[in-house]
Amino acid sequence: MKDLHTIYTVFKKDFPDINAGHEELGEKIHKESGPLPEKLRWLIKIAISGASRHQLALETHIKKARAAGATEEEIKHTLLLLIQTVGFPTFMEAYQVFKNLK
Repeated sequence: MKDLHTIYTVFKKDFPDINAGHEELGEKIHKESGPLPEKLRWLIKIAISGASRHQLALETHIKKARAAGATEEEIKHTLLLLIQTVGFPTFMEAYQVFKNLK
């Protein structure tokens, strides 16, 4: 998949060995470490990145969740779950990222 953010392309160029290790760990955790289906893994990553206010990661995770078959309703529900745990302002920041990607 093409890099979704220019800064990630720069990081890969500047730190190829670190990126290789990061990618390997990510693949191991995401694909090989448990029974959760791919779509659910991406929805969980949406919740984590939204709760952490990591907007670039949130954009990436929303796009990858869509590619894995997540519906707009499933993504919105995932984002709504942020309200009671991390608060309405954090939800609104994440929801804005989601709405801007349409």
